[in-house]
Amino acid sequence: MTEQYRTVAREGVHEIEISKSRFLCALAPAATEEEAQAFVARVRKEHPAARHHCFAYVLGADGAVQKASDDGEPGGTAGVPMLQMLLRREVRYAVAVVTRYFGGVKLGAGGLIRAYGGVVGEALDVIGTVTRQRFRLATVAVDHQRAGKLENDLRATGRAVREVRYGADVRIEVGLPEADVESFRAWLADTTAGTARLELGGEAYGDA
Repeated sequence: MTEQYRTVAREGVHEIEISKSRFLCALAPAATEEEAQAFVARVRKEHPAARHHCFAYVLGADGAVQKASDDGEPGGTAGVPMLQMLLRREVRYAVAVVTRYFGGVKLGAGGLIRAYGGVVGEALDVIGTVTRQRFRLATVAVDHQRAGKLENDLRATGRAVREVRYGADVRIEVGLPEADVESFRAWLADTTAGTARLELGGEAYGDA
């Protein structure tokens, strides 16, 4: 698995105007193709009068799924430059939709390529990106007496506490960089005088 990837920080829209044509770039995080396509459909619905709704998305931390559409613009002048901008910025798990309201002035192939790629780049700058780091999920089981202090210690040392569940004992789920697992095991034994149990689970991505 890829150690980390960058994605858009949130859903958002950025608009530019070129030769009287309006270009609105809507960006959103997307975990699956279904999510990406649903976002494209939603943007289309919000702008029924627009002439074009070109899109591009990149899914997978390694960028395994890539798709682009020119939606009626000349081939290769819209979706591909949008996709190239996402890839150049190393953005993953994200979808971009550029809605164009035609202003009556033809931009030519070069102008379209610059406009569609450019508005995606500007939107990424305005909306922002976040880095997601690969973590090993681990559950710490500890008695109720020590749980509060341990949770505070975990947060104080910058550990990613994901969930706390109370039952016969208290189970605290944390995300650990793979390289830190053994040092964390030693820290936990020391901090809890060997009373806590560490159970390693699968992998996930979280904020770096």
